[in-house]
Amino acid sequence: MKSILYKNTTISFTDSGKGTAVVLLHGFLENKTMWNDLAQILSSKNRIITIDLLGHGETECLGYVHSMEENAEIVKTVLSKLRIRNAILIGHSMGGYVALAFAELYSENVKGIVLMNSTAKEDSSERKQNRDRAITAVKQNYVNFIRISIANLFSENNRERLKKEIETVKLEALKTPLQGIIASLEGMKIRKDRQFMLREITCPALIILGEKDPVLAYEETKLQIKNTKVKLITFADGHMSPIENREELALVLLDFLKNI
Repeated sequence: MKSILYKNTTISFTDSGKGTAVVLLHGFLENKTMWNDLAQILSSKNRIITIDLLGHGETECLGYVHSMEENAEIVKTVLSKLRIRNAILIGHSMGGYVALAFAELYSENVKGIVLMNSTAKEDSSERKQNRDRAITAVKQNYVNFIRISIANLFSENNRERLKKEIETVKLEALKTPLQGIIASLEGMKIRKDRQFMLREITCPALIILGEKDPVLAYEETKLQIKNTKVKLITFADGHMSPIENREELALVLLDFLKNI
């Protein structure tokens, strides 16, 4: 486990393996430990960097709004510290928003990008209202909010089958401080629409979606890459592809990385 300071805030990350640099960015209520199994597989042929985003894991909070751009800046800070000029970014859910923000700010430093259970669209009015409701809910009952939020990320048919794994995800999520949760909800709520990037992106790009994703409407999200060079991989499950589709995901990512 390593750390650096960014604006007097501790940023925690890991760095393992050799080869092409690959940055793994976790989602909301997750942290870098979610990548442990996958990082081990990918690091056999690549240099894998995992980063705790602002207010998650062992990275401290930075103010009351954690914007996607500010998160992208901590990614850049880590890469600069490691003297890595070019990297492939793989972002799950909120991590995908951060990956897109990074790609817009530092396109010359991106060799490839994977959006996993993520979207380039900004929040709709309804989604923004749901973020505000979530802020109220987590203030009222922190533990209950996290337990419900995590269970709702998995497709219904997997909630019993993956009961043990879901409990592990909940326990990690419960380590997320209240301020980190609220600041991330505020940051996601105000993020800009980056669908234009899917049309303009020149590096290899992949989007991985779950057909039964309870968070992202599959058909609607799929439309974002129509008439673009972004490739689509579809799994039959929910929002948590790193857990629900662990083995298939590893194969897909190994193949993607091999061809860059």
